[in-house]
Formats: sequence, structure tokens, C-alpha cells
Amino acid sequence: QVQLVESGGGLVQAGGSLRLSCAASGRTFSSYVMGWVRQAPGKEREFVAAISWTGSSTYYEDSVKGRFTISRDNAKNTVYLQLNSLKPEDTAVYYCAAKINPLLTTATIPSKYNYWGQGTQVTVSS
Repeated sequence: QVQLVESGGGLVQAGGSLRLSCAASGRTFSSYVMGWVRQAPGKEREFVAAISWTGSSTYYEDSVKGRFTISRDNAKNTVYLQLNSLKPEDTAVYYCAAKINPLLTTATIPSKYNYWGQGTQVTVSS
């Protein structure tokens, strides 16, 4: 069992930055693919970024490439999402998620994740 707790959300102006953190409990954190998924009001959950268990491979949704960076520190059981050049359309609840299956190619599918955090709100004003 893994428990995930996100932090770092908030209100920011367009063009600004935020850094989201996700602290995980459990001894097997370093073996999981970790991802960030967001959900805007009235919309389905949308994949944002994922990182392999070693941290050597990453995937990004096209609209965030070059603006967002996912990273992890297995010694601290923490995964991060750096959000730069934020746009109003990035407004959403951002969820941290863990996937037991090590295939990074399926990390773009929210339903493939096994554990979820409670989410942190990111609001970007224009």
C-alpha cells in the first residue's frame, strides 16, 4: 500500500511558476512509475507527466512539453512537478499517482495507476 500526499499548489498569474511535491509512504516507492494527472472542472482526468522508477525516462503531455518538468528523489520518497510559464488553461486539480507496472508507455493512461493522492489545486489567473 502506498499513500501519496501532494503539496505546493496555489494561485499564480499567467507566466508564473509553481513547484508541486508528492510525498509517498512505503518502502517500495522507488520501484513505481510515478505520474501527475490533472482534472479541470467539467473535464476528465488528463495525463500530464510521468517518470520511470530510476528517473532516467520521462513522458509529457504535448501541451506541457518545455514548460513542465517531472523529477523524483527516491531517497526522499518524493516526486516533483515544476510548472513554468503557466497558462490559464493549466488551471486544474493536480493529482500525484503511482503505477506498479513498470511499463512507462502505459503511464499516459490515468486508469493504469494504482494509487492516488488527494490532489492539489493550481489556479492560473490571466
